[in-house]
Amino acid sequence: MKKIGILHGKESSFPEALVERVNSKNVKGIHAEQALVDELIQGDPTPYAVLFDRISQDVPFYRAYLKNAALNGTAVLNNPFWWSADEKFFNNCLSTKIGMPVPRTILLPSKQMPPDTTAQSFRNMKYPLDWEKMIEYLGGFPLFMKPHSGGGWKNVYKIHNFDEFFAAYNETNTLVMLLQEAIEFDAYFRCYSLGGKYIRIMDYEPRNPHHLRYVADHKVSKEKRAEMEDYVSRINSALGYDFNTVEFAIRDGVPYAIDFCNPAPDADVASVGEENFEWVVEHAALMAIEKAQSHKEGANNLTWGTYVSGAVAGNLPILPDQGVAEDKPKKTGKASKAKKTA
Repeated sequence: MKKIGILHGKESSFPEALVERVNSKNVKGIHAEQALVDELIQGDPTPYAVLFDRISQDVPFYRAYLKNAALNGTAVLNNPFWWSADEKFFNNCLSTKIGMPVPRTILLPSKQMPPDTTAQSFRNMKYPLDWEKMIEYLGGFPLFMKPHSGGGWKNVYKIHNFDEFFAAYNETNTLVMLLQEAIEFDAYFRCYSLGGKYIRIMDYEPRNPHHLRYVADHKVSKEKRAEMEDYVSRINSALGYDFNTVEFAIRDGVPYAIDFCNPAPDADVASVGEENFEWVVEHAALMAIEKAQSHKEGANNLTWGTYVSGAVAGNLPILPDQGVAEDKPKKTGKASKAKKTA
């Protein structure tokens, strides 16, 4: 019997529906259940051929459990080793190599020194940084500042001038932040990618209240939707995520990838709506069954992205440019004089 375990926390609607959907298909030799984590002894296998991870980003114990399970041949969705290493700034860097438009982005060092460090720990870093140069590269204000790792719209700032920038930066303490060009969009989309082949383009309005964000109907052509589908396929192939969402903001006909490091994306029926929920449950069930059927006992059953596996092999799969925004920003007016220090 190939067992599929769903590891989750407070979330209920999606995990419970997924277990029910897999079992309702009556695939011989495959059974799904809510995962039971017992005593974790080093090197011991789990009883699961597949583990669907919805919670380890918040529970370090579960992340260690999943790595041990993967070591013993469990197909963990998503790959816990890669997910532990990935973050949003790398995703943006990767996008510049695979021809996907992204907002101009700069990584900022943390405003406060991390614990157990001193000024000497940063002896290699230029000081002070050239704030005016960075703002000019980004095209001027307004800009967004957000953590380079994490999600849920936490610690996100929209800033309109240097005073707001320094005030926000001073609040970030030891967080490492992205400073990013603001894309004033005409339409916004959130796109699921499951198993590297099931893709759903969902109209989305992030400016609406949370429960109304999927109540949108953007007038965008089939060709533009197909273009976004290609980008979703390309970035998830490169990153190797089994379950992920990509968000696009369309400005002047160009779909800019805003956020695409969401390996445990919201799938609650109250958030995504009945129609999207039904699609996600059905295709997540198909993906989990396919993973169980292809599972090989004791082998490496993880999904590794083309970029990651290429990096290990010393052969990075860099794709040709596909019409990304120009390297140099358009002038939007000279930035005001920056303060010398934050």
